[in-house]
Order: sequence, then structure tokens, then C-alpha cells
Amino acid sequence: MDIKKYIRDVPDFPQKGVMFRDITTLIKEPKAFHYVIDALLEKYRNVKIDKIVSVEARGYIFGGALAYNLGCGLVPVRKQGKLPAETIRLEYDLEYGKNVIEIHKDGIKKGERILTLDDVLATGGTMLATCKMVEMLGGIVIGCAFVANLTYLPGTKTLKEYKIFSVVEY
Repeated sequence: MDIKKYIRDVPDFPQKGVMFRDITTLIKEPKAFHYVIDALLEKYRNVKIDKIVSVEARGYIFGGALAYNLGCGLVPVRKQGKLPAETIRLEYDLEYGKNVIEIHKDGIKKGERILTLDDVLATGGTMLATCKMVEMLGGIVIGCAFVANLTYLPGTKTLKEYKIFSVVEY
């Protein structure tokens, strides 16, 4: 299946010069959504994963479905101030600015094998911060999964110390 035809390109969003890859057009199409979940499941079904750490907000869509199918837990990473219990946080660079994300301190136990997951890999700042927080909590990052990898941006280089998998590349 050509997943790219289900991902909408939105030029100049959220700022001029950025080509936003919108997966909302993919998830509304059952066959395309199933295809992506099945591709992720096929990649990770025989890998020991204790939890998926998924990034707000579109990463949750895929993280929840994959965690259910793999029979593992799901831990959310959210923007600053959105999680109710004690957290750790990291600031990171976006393609178009800076942000801060947080994870619950009790979300991961030492030695747990963690798959991180988000919808799109662009500059890699969000995922790198996510991986670093997982490691700060004692988790072992076994890989970083994405629906789409924007290979014309430096995300793959930013995450060079991790195994990266994406369903589709641009």
C-alpha cells in the first residue's frame, strides 16, 4: 500500500517554510490505518517490549493500538504541565522552535525494555528528549518507531545512537 497518498501535505504550517505531514487523513481511512498498525506489529511482534512510550498527541493513536496488540503497557509523554503526578522534564529543539516535554517518574521501572513511538520523525528533538527521559528513569530504549521519517531533515542523524524504524520515508 502506498501510505504517502493517505498523508496530507500542508505547506507553511505551523510556520512559513515548513511542510507539515498530516497523518489525520491516514487514520480516517480504515485500510490505511490498519496497514500502518500491522506494519509496526510485524516489525515488533517478536521483540521483548515491556512498554511503549508514546509522544503527544498523534503518537498516542499509534502507540495505543500497537501496545494493545503487543500486550504491553503504554506510557504517555506530554507537554509541560499536562501530567498530574510527579514528572521529569526536558527541553528540546523543534524544527520551528523549542518545547518542553514530561513523563511520569513512575512510568518506567529500571531495566524495562522500551519502544518509543511517534507519528513523524523530523529533526528528532522530541524523540531524543523522550529517549533521554526513558534512560533517566532506568529504561532501556530498544528502538524508535515512526509512521513517517522525513529523511530530508536531520532526525535520523539526531537519533543515530538508536535503532529507527518507519513505515514510510520521505
